[in-house]
Amino acid sequence: MHRESNRLVNLLRGALTFGRRYPIVTTTVVVGLVGMIFWLVGAGEVTRWLFSVFAILVAAIEALQMINQLRKKIFGIDVLAIVAIVSTVLVGEFFASIIIVLMVSGGKALEDFAQGRARRELDALLAREPQVAHRTHPGSDQIEDIAAAEVLIGDTILVRSGEVVPVDGRLVSASAAFDESSLTGESMPVTRLAGETVLSGSVNGVTTSTISASALAKDSQFQAIVALVESASSNRAPVVRLADRYAIPFTVVSLLIAAVAWIVSGDPVRFAEVLVLATPCPLVLAAPVAFLGGMSRAAHRGIIVKGGGVLETLARVRTAVFDKTGTLTVGAPTITRIVPCEPWEEAGLLARVASAERFSSHVLAASLVQAAEDRGLSLLATEAATEVAAQGVTAIVDGHHIAIGTLAFAAGVAPGIEAVVLNSGELAIYVVIDYRFAGTIVASDPVRENARATIAQLGALGVRETVMLTGDARATASHVASTVGISRFIADCLPGDKVDAVRAISARPVLMVGDGVNDAPVLAAADVGVAMGARGATAASESAGAVILLDDISLVALAIRIGKDTVRIALQSIWLGIALSIGLMLIATFGVIPATLGAGIQEIVDLATILNALRAIRPHERIDVPGTTALIPTPAKEFTHE
Repeated sequence: MHRESNRLVNLLRGALTFGRRYPIVTTTVVVGLVGMIFWLVGAGEVTRWLFSVFAILVAAIEALQMINQLRKKIFGIDVLAIVAIVSTVLVGEFFASIIIVLMVSGGKALEDFAQGRARRELDALLAREPQVAHRTHPGSDQIEDIAAAEVLIGDTILVRSGEVVPVDGRLVSASAAFDESSLTGESMPVTRLAGETVLSGSVNGVTTSTISASALAKDSQFQAIVALVESASSNRAPVVRLADRYAIPFTVVSLLIAAVAWIVSGDPVRFAEVLVLATPCPLVLAAPVAFLGGMSRAAHRGIIVKGGGVLETLARVRTAVFDKTGTLTVGAPTITRIVPCEPWEEAGLLARVASAERFSSHVLAASLVQAAEDRGLSLLATEAATEVAAQGVTAIVDGHHIAIGTLAFAAGVAPGIEAVVLNSGELAIYVVIDYRFAGTIVASDPVRENARATIAQLGALGVRETVMLTGDARATASHVASTVGISRFIADCLPGDKVDAVRAISARPVLMVGDGVNDAPVLAAADVGVAMGARGATAASESAGAVILLDDISLVALAIRIGKDTVRIALQSIWLGIALSIGLMLIATFGVIPATLGAGIQEIVDLATILNALRAIRPHERIDVPGTTALIPTPAKEFTHE
C-alpha cells in the first residue's frame, strides 16, 4: 500500500513538472478532454466555442512569439501554423483546429525535451574542484585544513597520496609523481623535482608531497579550464530547426494557391478549403520524429546524442579533430617488448620484475603484473619490497636483490647503464638484479586497433580533414598520427591551445572527439563534441553534444552515419508531406474537397510523413570503405604554434 501511494505521489509530481514546463500542451489536453465531454452530452455548441476560442488564443500567443522572432530576423514555421489554426476556426473545423494546436505545441515540446539544453558541464567541473587544502606551518607539525579559496601565495600545502592539487605551486619535496592527464592528456605519470611547477587539477602519486602555492585558487590552471568551458559554451552558434528552412517557401506557395482559388472561384470558402490542406503538421512533426528515431537508434548502439540539432550537425561535419590519449590510443600503458641481458631471459626477467612490482601502486605496476599473468608466469616469493616515489622499487625476489625503475634510479644501483633506444611514445623500465644490469622492459600507450579504420570511414562519410591535438611531444604525436592516417596534428597543447586550434579551423562544422577534463573546453568550443564517456571525465561528457558509452572509437563514424541517415529521412518526410499537401491543395482549388473531408485527408498525410520519419530508427550500420584493408599509413604533416 505504501509503495502504491509513493508511486502515485511520484506520478503527480511528474505531471506537475511537465505541466509547468509545457503549459500549452497540458492546457490543450485538458481543453480537449473537457470539449469531448460536452460533445458527448450533446452540448456541441459549447465544444465549438471552447475549441475555437482556445485555438485563437494559442494563435495569438504564437503570433506574439513570431513577432519577436521576426525582430531577430528569424522566420520559422510559426506563420504557417498561425494561418492554419485561424483558417480552420473560420471554416468551422474546430476539431481540426484543436488537433493542429496540439501538434504544434506538442512538436515544440518534443523537440525541447529531446535536446535537453540544460548545461551541466560547469557543475561537473566544480564537483571535481578541490575544496580543501592542508596548510602546514614552518617549524611545526601542525596541519590546518582550510578552503582552497583561502590559500595565499607562499603558503606551504601538503598534498596526500591520490589527492588533487588545489592550487598551482612549486614542489618543495625532493620529487613526486603526478597524474596530469586531466590537464595535458599525457597518460604517463610525470615526475616533478624540487622547484618545478605543479599545476592544480593534477593528481598526486603514491606518496605525500609538499608544494608552495604560487597562485591563488581563482588564478590556477583548473579554474582556467572552468572559464574556458563557460566561454566556449556561450559562444557556440545555435542550431536552426531543420523544418524552418522550408517554412517560407511552403507558406508562400500555400497562400498563393489559396488566393488564386479564391479569386478564380469568387468564393472565400475556397480559400479556407485550400488552407485546411496546408496544415504544418508534416513540417512540425516529421523532423522531430525522425530525430527522436535517430537518437533512439544511436542509444541502442551506446551513443547518447543530446538533441536533434546535434544529429543535424553530425550529418554536415567536414573536419574531425581527435585528442590522442585515451581517444586514438588505449589510454593505459602496456608492455611492448622485453630486452634482457645475459644470463637472463624474457620470462625469468618479467617474472621477477612483476613479483617485485605487485606491491607497488605505480601506474606501470599493474601492466607488469598483467603481462606476467598473460604469459602464464608464476609470481615468486618477495621480501623487503621498498618503493622510492617516482623513481622505482627495490626488493628481494627469490633470493635475488632487484632494483626496477628509471634510468637514474637503476644507474644509482649499477653505474654505467646506458639509455635504450626508444620509439615514439615508449617508456623504458630499467632492471638491475644482484647489482648488475639485467635488461629493460619497454611500455607504451598503444593505438586503438580500429583507429585507422575509423579515420578511413570518416573520409568515406564526407569528412574532408582529420586533425589530432595532444599534449604529448612532437615525436610521439607524429608516430600516432602517421599510424592512424591523420592528415595533420598539433603537439604540446594545453587546453587553451586546443580551443584556439579548433576555432581557427575554416572547414566547418568541426567535430571534436576526446575524453578527460582537459578536453571539456575544446569539446564545448567545437560545433559538435563527442566524449568517450566510458573512460572520460564527467566534465568532458557534459560539455559534449554526444557521449559514447562504449570504449570503441569506431562509434564516432557510426554517429556521423546515423546523423546523415536521420537528416536524409527527415528531409524525405518533409518533402513527402509538402508534395502531398501541395498536390491536394491544387485539387481543392476546383472545389471537389470540402473542408471537413480535407481535414481528414490531411491527417492521412500527417500519418504518412510520421510513419516515413520513423524509418530513422531502423538500423543500417554498414559503412563501405573501398580498399580499407589495403590502406598504408601516410606521413603526418606536423603543425606547431607560431
